[in-house]
Amino acid sequence: MKNSFYFILLFLIFSCGNMSEFEEEFDSEVIITFKDSIIDTSNLDSINRNNFKILALGDSYTIGQSVCEKCRFPAQLVDSLLKKTTNKSTFDLKIVAKTGWTTSNLIKAIDSENLTSDYNFVTLLIGVNNQYQNRPFSFYEQEFPLLVNSAISFVNGNSKKLVVLSIPDYAFTPFGNGNTSISDGVKKYNDFAKSYCNQKNITFLNITDITQQGLINSLLVANDGLHPSKEAYSKFVERLLPLAIEKIMLK
Repeated sequence: MKNSFYFILLFLIFSCGNMSEFEEEFDSEVIITFKDSIIDTSNLDSINRNNFKILALGDSYTIGQSVCEKCRFPAQLVDSLLKKTTNKSTFDLKIVAKTGWTTSNLIKAIDSENLTSDYNFVTLLIGVNNQYQNRPFSFYEQEFPLLVNSAISFVNGNSKKLVVLSIPDYAFTPFGNGNTSISDGVKKYNDFAKSYCNQKNITFLNITDITQQGLINSLLVANDGLHPSKEAYSKFVERLLPLAIEKIMLK
C-alpha cells in the first residue's frame, strides 16, 4: 500500500453539549463542488476524465456535527486532494448523512436517493447510534453488510474503491467522561465491521485511537463536548488521504 501511494505521487503535479444532539436534525444531503485544481491526469493513461465524484455515507461523524461545513472530514479530504494538484477540474462531493442516524436510517435514506453508480470513491462510517440507542446488535450484523453492498454499487461494483472508517470512541469526551462501557460497546461494533471487511477484502481504516486522545487533548473534541473537532477530522484525513488517492486512480 505504501509503495503504491508513493508511486502515484510521482505522477502528481503539484478542514452536543449532551447526547440528545445525536438526534438533532441536520441536512441529510450536501453537495460541494470544488472548481479548483485536482489530480493532474495528463500522464495517467488509466484516467480519462477531469471530473471526480466522491460519496460519503454515515451519521453525525460524517456530516460534521458541531463543526463548519469545510471542517468535516469529507470536505477536508477534498481540500487535501486539491492541494496536491494543479490540473483544472472538479471534485464533486456528496454527503448522505444525518446526526442520529442508525444503520436502518441510512438504509432508508439511500433508498430514497437517486444515487448513480459512477462515483470514484466512497466512504462509510456508521454504527454509533445503534450502540448509543441500545438497539439489538443483530440489527447491525444484518444491516452493515447491506450498507457495504450499497456503497460498492455506487462505485460500479468495485469494492477496492470503498473505505470503511471505524467508529470514534465518544467515551473519551467530556460527555463520555471515560465510561468504559461506552468503549466496550463501540469496540464490539468496530470488531464486527473490521472482521467483515477483512473477510470481503475491503479497506477498513482505524481512526478510533485518534478520538481516544480526547480527554488528554481537548483540541480533538468539538465545542459540544461530544463530537470530533476540526483538528480531529484533520487527523482522520491524514490517514485517509493516501488511500483515497490510490483508490480514485483505480479503473
